[in-house]
Amino acid sequence: MSLEQLIEHCKKNDTKAQSQLYKLYSSKLFSLCLKYSRNYVEAEDNLQDAFVTIFNKISQYKSKGSLEGWMKRITINTALQRYRSVGVFDIVNEEQIEDVSVEIDEDAVTIDFLLSIIQELPDRYRLVFNLYALDGYSHKEIAEMLNISTGTSKSNLARARLILKEKIEQYKASINSQTL
Repeated sequence: MSLEQLIEHCKKNDTKAQSQLYKLYSSKLFSLCLKYSRNYVEAEDNLQDAFVTIFNKISQYKSKGSLEGWMKRITINTALQRYRSVGVFDIVNEEQIEDVSVEIDEDAVTIDFLLSIIQELPDRYRLVFNLYALDGYSHKEIAEMLNISTGTSKSNLARARLILKEKIEQYKASINSQTL
């Protein structure tokens, strides 16, 4: 069955087609959920909620752009929805923002370590960091998605980078002390 046929069957609430669509995209979307979740269980919940929304709104998909891109947007919005209602974002003065860059020595840290320290970030920092650094959204887009100011987005990104930089430096120091 082609992707177009699969979509049409999903629009008719065909459970076999929905199952097939889930099998095709669940691993990619779960990886996305992990980036925006505190832990594995929350990521599973976000994936489940995202697919419920995808199946409920698939009739709105008009084949403009990729289905995967459309599904990713729903998945990100589903994960972010958990945080919008809780109010995890601080309002900040933009003049207080200090840009922090994080240089990563790819030989010194593993991707698993990086993912784990990103997941450990406080919600407001992790969400902004992922949206900006990993998914390429602008501060203006992030502000709109999270209902915050662009200054808050910039501040949270700077703070996330600072925390990550400190954790990477601590990790490298612990590795160097073990090799001595």
